[in-house]
Amino acid sequence: MPVRHNEYGQSIGHLMPEWSPRQVPPREPVEGRYCTLEPVNAAKHADDLHAAYAQAPDGRDWTYLGVERPADLKATRAHIERLAQSTDPLHFAVIDRQSGRAIGTLSLMRIDVANGVVEVGHVNFSPLLKHTPMSTEAQYLLMKLAFDELGYRRYEWKCDNFNEPSKRAARRLGFRFEGIFRQAIVYKGRSRDTAWFSIVDSEWPALRTAFERWLAPENFDSEGKQRMALGSFRVPRD
Repeated sequence: MPVRHNEYGQSIGHLMPEWSPRQVPPREPVEGRYCTLEPVNAAKHADDLHAAYAQAPDGRDWTYLGVERPADLKATRAHIERLAQSTDPLHFAVIDRQSGRAIGTLSLMRIDVANGVVEVGHVNFSPLLKHTPMSTEAQYLLMKLAFDELGYRRYEWKCDNFNEPSKRAARRLGFRFEGIFRQAIVYKGRSRDTAWFSIVDSEWPALRTAFERWLAPENFDSEGKQRMALGSFRVPRD
């Protein structure tokens, strides 16, 4: 897009005369082929999530989250109840459509309706969800909600700069790395440098096509293993 200039010769952004604030993401289920996203409900999801998280041998999946791994079912129920009461972040449980059980959570957060910006965060996938088509589809479903249904302009991913799995996941999903915010926050009594990633609306159509081709049943063999990686469906970009 050509650069615009004002009457002083200064470079300025392109005009958006038809822009209006976006809607807040609704507290409604989002249906997919492999999973369904449901707004977190403690009575409905807490026991399933406790059982799913218990599949992990230790608490390393909680290191870069804002909370520690709950010690028992009672603590898990209290944790999920807190998630359910929040509106921003708006937490969703990832439901395995085959078993009907909740096996992880993620959220939309820092919901900026005035500017059409939203972040995906608090991603807490159990071993039952990691490295499955459901884990990718869950991310795709929230992107699709933000861009296609709500008309947001920017979709963000942020993580502790030491969280290498999270940074790899962001790149795999098509986010662009934007930089490091040094000493951005303090959590769990320690300092965090935050890595920023984003997708903007002009990039979404090509990414959406790649997701849909990767998620197609024919891309998986009889054992559920991918035939082609997600990145192979994306057009190279600068």
